Formats: sequence, structure tokens, C-alpha cells
Amino acid sequence: MNYSTLKKTVALSFASLLAVGAVSAHAVKDSTMSTATTPKIFGGSGQYRTWSIGVNAGVTSPFIAIGGSNNYSDFDLGFGYGVSLRDQLAHSFGVQLDVMGYGSKLAGHNMINATAAQAPGSFETKINYTATLSGVVNVATVDFLARKNSVNFFVSAGGGVIGYTPKAYKSVDQTGTVLRGTKDGDALMQIAIPIGVGLKFRLSDRAALNFGYTATFTDGDYLDATKVTSGSHKDKFSYAYGGLEFSLGSSAKPNLDWVNPVALMYDELKDPTLRQEVEALKGRVTNVENAVNDLKKDSDGDGVADQFDKCPNTPAGTVVDGSGCPIKFPAPDTTAKAAMAMPVATAYSNIQFEFDSSVLRTSSYPVLDATSADLRSSKKAVWVNGYASSEGTAAHNLQLSKDRANSVKTYLVNSGVDAKRIKVKGLGETHPIADNSTEDGRVLNRRVEFKK
Repeated sequence: MNYSTLKKTVALSFASLLAVGAVSAHAVKDSTMSTATTPKIFGGSGQYRTWSIGVNAGVTSPFIAIGGSNNYSDFDLGFGYGVSLRDQLAHSFGVQLDVMGYGSKLAGHNMINATAAQAPGSFETKINYTATLSGVVNVATVDFLARKNSVNFFVSAGGGVIGYTPKAYKSVDQTGTVLRGTKDGDALMQIAIPIGVGLKFRLSDRAALNFGYTATFTDGDYLDATKVTSGSHKDKFSYAYGGLEFSLGSSAKPNLDWVNPVALMYDELKDPTLRQEVEALKGRVTNVENAVNDLKKDSDGDGVADQFDKCPNTPAGTVVDGSGCPIKFPAPDTTAKAAMAMPVATAYSNIQFEFDSSVLRTSSYPVLDATSADLRSSKKAVWVNGYASSEGTAAHNLQLSKDRANSVKTYLVNSGVDAKRIKVKGLGETHPIADNSTEDGRVLNRRVEFKK
């Protein structure tokens, strides 16, 4: 690729990115009210300023802080400068484009193991540009408990390209003959991988002061204008800098980079509106509890709630049906023939249940006690068949009828009847004895029958 064309392409791309950022920030500003807004914990990044632009300058070196192999024993500090464009995606993470300016330099001298007569004594490489995209993570802060963060520590890593022109010199002071080799004096472009750390100080809602260090690794061995004669290693350089960063967007929104999530959560929990909603919710819960207690109220103790009791104030011990009204049993036959017959049917009368319930009512105890006495004296077996009204699904009603029959069996077994003589069957909503289209009929169908 022609070097001039490449340089123009990089410059145009960077200018386009800056334009996109500026347009985005302008659009946000136009669509936001002039008064400051209060962010919500789960309100999304749209309630913050997230775009920022920065400028920086510092010193460059062909050596890096963590060491590694180099072709030269000594280095000269060079000058570097650049610009950045960042989008803060979350409280702790952002994406940043960095471009190092044209003319930044790397230099070194005293080539290691230089035995050949034409071995370079020094080199100077002009960095034409670097363009990298990195992820930036805010890893810690020294004042996280403050209402607003003021100091952030960050790390970064990414990838991109570097364009440079290397030159090797015979002399140590970079004067005299320029040694021409395969790459000397040529404009090169290679892959660059930057890894950095830094410290950021908040100056205002708009401005921050940055100090950082970045080690950039290249995919080549020509950055110092000298390729090793045996083996191969990748060249690298470091950049220590200071700079200013400016937040873009509407002043009605806070800068996401400095938001303290803990303080934000505390403020939202202390919000008077939220407290009013909580108190209103408590009131609604109390009303529901009172309504439930009213539904459960049974003034005459017949097992039927007042809400559904059609015969209130029934005497204690009265056997009632599902609507709370007394059940009328046929008068006992007092003839001699009847006296010699089996016990009267009163002992095996139907047991009624509440809607969608398998709990025995106290009004059913006299019938159950009479049934138990007869079974214990006669040693007979009996079928206990459970039924349900037609509300709900057939499967639910079948299970409900089984539960009702088992409730009766449990009572009888606990009163002394041999469990082996009691057979249980649930028949669901089948075999109704009354019309399921009326409440009176459904009350009678919620029952247990005895079959001898």
C-alpha cells in the first residue's frame, strides 16, 4: 500500500469516528431537558453522559517495564502525543479508540553483540501513527464511599495497527552514514497490541486528569531498524503519558465514569416517593388480611363461614349442610320390627364439606361418632365414597373427592374402627345427587357417602 494513501486513510477514519461521537453527543443534548435529572439504578446508560474525548502527551521508549530482549543496550527517551475517544458502556467498563500522532519517536544505541564491521551503532524510528481499540476497566477507587468518585484506577487491553519508519545508523550519535538494509528507511505497517494501566483524577463534571503507562507489542522485528541474525523476537515500545479528558453530551446528565452505584442505590431507597408506595402497599396488604378474616368468620360455630351461611345462629351441635342450614333426618321407626333391624340410617348419613375443602366440620362429628359405634359393634365393612361439585377441572375434583373420603376414614380409624374394614374411593363430580347449576345443588354434591 502506498504510504501517503495509508496515512490519509487512517486520518480520514479517525476524523469520521470523531464526527460520529460529536453528532451522538449533540443529539443527546438536544433531546434532554436543561434541568438535571436523577438517575435510577436500573434506568440504563441513556440517563448518563458516556462519550468523552481526550488528549495526551508523554515520553516513549523501545524498552518496557516488564523487561524482555532488546537489540540495543541503551535507549533514548522520545516524545509522543495522541488523542482518544471513549464510550463508557457501564460503571466499570468502556471502549476506547487511541491514536498516536505523527512524528513520535523511538531511539536507542550500542547494539548488543555487534561484531560485524557494518553493525549499526544506533537507530531512530519515527512512529507515523498508531490506531488501537481497547477495552478499559475501572478496577478500583480510593474514595468509593464518597457521594461521587474522584479517583479511578484502570487497566486496558486491545489491538490495532502501527505505522512507522525505521532507520539504522553506523554511529552511536545517529550522525553520518545511514545503513541501508531490507527495511531501513521503509514505511511499515504491523499489528499492535497495547496493554496499559493508569490513574484518573476528576477535576470537574466535564474534565479529568489522566496519567498512564502503555506497553505496545508489535507483530514484527523491525521496530528498532535491526533484525536479529539468529532466531526472532517481536519488538515493543512503551509510552508514559499525562493528559486531559473531556466528557461530551448534555450537562443535564451526570458522567457515568464518576457515578457511585452504592450512593445511587442509597438515594433511591431513601426516595420519599418510594417510601410512600411502600406504605400504600402495607395498607393494601392489611385490607386484604381483614377481608380474609371476614370471610373466615363463623359466628355460630357450625363450620360454615358467615359469608356463605344461609341459616345463621344455628344451635350448637346442629348437623348442617354446606349452606349452614340444619339437615332434616327421617323420624326413627319405633316399631318392634325396626328395633330388631340394623341401626337407623342416621349413623350413615352423608358428610358435607365446604367448597374446595376436605376438612371435616365439627357438625359432622355426631354422625361420624354414631357410624363408628355401629361399625365397632357389628364388625362390618363399609365403602366410603367421596364426591365433589362441578366447579374446577375433573382431575382436581377427583383428587378432592379422594381427600374427602380419606378424611372420613381417618376419623373413623382414630375412633377405634379397624382400618382394613374401611374402603375408600374418590368419584369426583360424577353421580351428583342435586343440580350442579345452582348453589344449593352444588352444596349437596360436596359430600361423602357410606355404602355397606
